Amino acid sequence: MNIMKLSEQDHELIQAAQEIIKKCYELDRHHIGAALRTKSGEIFTAVHVEAYIGRITVCAEAMVIGKAISEGYKEFDTIVAVRHPDLEEEIQEINVVTPCGMCRELLNDYGIDMKVIIPYEQENVKCDVSDLLPMKYTRTKI
Repeated sequence: MNIMKLSEQDHELIQAAQEIIKKCYELDRHHIGAALRTKSGEIFTAVHVEAYIGRITVCAEAMVIGKAISEGYKEFDTIVAVRHPDLEEEIQEINVVTPCGMCRELLNDYGIDMKVIIPYEQENVKCDVSDLLPMKYTRTKI
């Protein structure tokens, strides 16, 4: 895995994700926030949309990619997701989380050279999205 240190821009992206989930947090509705930076430098934020039937929940990463695409952007640089703790949890920090398996597929489909900020060995780092999904499914023969 190609591990990279975070830049000042990456820390700003984490902060943007933290700010959107602080603003929109709601128990059993929204506890994950995401921020996406396009190749041209625009930043988009979104939260996940939870449903009582888990299969129809839409992840924050999917929401933020859809938001950016809806505004005409298709080239993505870096993405990050953060989790707001439930109010009864002892630790109340909003921390970076790794994308779920479905989001890893989605991120790889929409940004093959995109970077993802993840927690790794007691710190946040950046890696290539392809590092999170080895041997990705494709429709073409290799």
